[in-house]
Amino acid sequence: MPTKKKRPKRKASKPPPERPRRAGKRPGSGHTPVVRAPGPLQYKVVELSTVDEGSLERTLNDWIPKGWSLDGVQFAMREASKRPAMAFVFFTREGEAPAHDTEEARGRLRRLSETGSPTAELAADHARVHAKRTQLRVGPISAHERLAQLAGLDEPEPPERGLDLEPEE
Repeated sequence: MPTKKKRPKRKASKPPPERPRRAGKRPGSGHTPVVRAPGPLQYKVVELSTVDEGSLERTLNDWIPKGWSLDGVQFAMREASKRPAMAFVFFTREGEAPAHDTEEARGRLRRLSETGSPTAELAADHARVHAKRTQLRVGPISAHERLAQLAGLDEPEPPERGLDLEPEE
């Protein structure tokens, strides 16, 4: 196997050769920057808990046609892995933020206070079931009775007592 010739080292007094550059352009800049008129911006943050190529593509393809411009992506990394755990995709668009309808919000709060939220309804059901269970129990139950309850027996078998011996005559 032939040995490669070593390149001669550059002399310290001789500067490196100049590279040809296009006037006024930085390397790697292939497009002109977008200049916006100063005005109010709206911001949108989309959280991705599954970070892969497909979820990022779907997010971009969902929000860009709606008039949002990609502002950046921030990844949240795991300590034990090089793969990101989450990603936050930031979008902006021009325009005033939509005004909040306070009457609509108050109406929603009134409806929730009258009917209750689904979560509150589930919690109330759980409390009713727990109260029913605790009312049935008068005192502490034995392990034998608890096993019978878990087995689904209606009434536990009476525990065996010691044998009664009849006195001999």
